[in-house]
Amino acid sequence: MFELKIKKLMSDFLNERPDIFIIDYSIVNDNEIEIIIDGDNDITVNDCISFSRYLESHIDRNLNDFSLNVKSFGATKPFILSRQYYKHKGRTLSVMTNEKKYLGKLIDVNDKNIVLSWQERQPKPVGKGKITVTKEIDINFNKIKEAKVKIKY
Repeated sequence: MFELKIKKLMSDFLNERPDIFIIDYSIVNDNEIEIIIDGDNDITVNDCISFSRYLESHIDRNLNDFSLNVKSFGATKPFILSRQYYKHKGRTLSVMTNEKKYLGKLIDVNDKNIVLSWQERQPKPVGKGKITVTKEIDINFNKIKEAKVKIKY
């Protein structure tokens, strides 16, 4: 019963804030609630606070004692949902498929695949030396084992 109420409240909040989505949530021992959120734009501390306050204001602590932890999805964690790719267009991703690992700029995303672009040095077709060639690949979401943003330091 408690979990159903939490699901309903999360859904209600997300209807008010369609730019935010849930990556994962759990309700364990003694009503410990943990919710991981992400957004179409960057998630701020205020987004986490708003979500937390919304839930807390709609749950009667006299009926259900609980602990609540709402946090944003980490910048270095692998993507879980295809929706997460859209806000990272133009950024460098590390993408692991069953066949190969790619490191390239995310140039396009749609509901079925992503397109990565990178530059590679290759031998000239004629003569000595190398030239820089731009490569692109379309990768279907179901072939991606892991993808995450490559943070530049």
